[in-house]
Amino acid sequence: MAKEIRSRVFSGIQPSGNVHLGNYLGAIKGWVQRQSEKDNFFCIVDLHALTVPNDPKQLNTQTRELSAMLFACGLEPEKCTVFIQSHVACHSEGAWILNCITPLGWLERMTQYKDKSKGKNSISTGLLDYPVLMAADILLYDANEVPVGEDQKQHVELARDIALRFNSLYDSDLIVPEPVIPAVGARVMGLDNPLVKMSKTYSNVRGHAIGLLDEDKEIDRSIKRAVTDSGNEIRFSDAIESAGVNNLLSIYRVITQKTEIEIESEFANARGYGDLKKRVSEVIIEELNPIKDKYNRLMSDVGELDRLLSSGAQKAEEISRARLNKIKQTIGLVLPKN
Repeated sequence: MAKEIRSRVFSGIQPSGNVHLGNYLGAIKGWVQRQSEKDNFFCIVDLHALTVPNDPKQLNTQTRELSAMLFACGLEPEKCTVFIQSHVACHSEGAWILNCITPLGWLERMTQYKDKSKGKNSISTGLLDYPVLMAADILLYDANEVPVGEDQKQHVELARDIALRFNSLYDSDLIVPEPVIPAVGARVMGLDNPLVKMSKTYSNVRGHAIGLLDEDKEIDRSIKRAVTDSGNEIRFSDAIESAGVNNLLSIYRVITQKTEIEIESEFANARGYGDLKKRVSEVIIEELNPIKDKYNRLMSDVGELDRLLSSGAQKAEEISRARLNKIKQTIGLVLPKN
């Protein structure tokens, strides 16, 4: 019997700041739920983190912490591949090759580049070139799908353009990836401002986000302070004035996996937003406590965490090296003899 060929998925996450509830519900929880469905590669993109100024010790610490957190959230090495980007040299090498066929104008039109470079006297080449490294991340694994937030969709579209250009120039067969935006839980908003996406940028603002390692009391306090509105109706709504309530309901929906109808029925006899906040706080705490326990175990067992990461890097190296060698042959480079 022929072996089933599974669709391949590539996902990346930066080790910049503490992982918060928005990261978890918007991306990581979905990764865990779908890790067995397809051939999944989850990459901690530490090289991308270098595109802006950073503290070396902090980057090192945050990379290890994020690695432990991904495993703690439920990613299993037997079902998927988790690795650190800089542990696989093919990414940097592939990015250089793709740089050489990517028009400069394509990079200058990227929205994130324009936003991050605005008002600055000097920016790094890496900030401009970030999308090409991201394209290499994706294309080296022949990824069919790339789950991303709306803010990263343009970068995946650029990866598609680069793949198509390479294929056209060299009559090659790079897979042209598809951006996939999760239908539920893709955009968790700030508790202090439900019109702004929950972000690591504002995670130091009290009451904005919930960190996955927050104590139970802090989680409860953050939810109690969450912005709602002047009414008392607990229903899903697209109205701007109901954004706070809708955000809490959306968090509840993603964690409990209940439908909107089931949730509205559950809160039909609630005594106001206090009841909603109490229940949302309870399900968040219940969801995060096992994650915190496993995270603490991994962070205290350095050898086990290194073993897990080494295993992931070995598999990622094997897959990406095969594609990179094919790219090298295609463009005329001489491969070293073993």
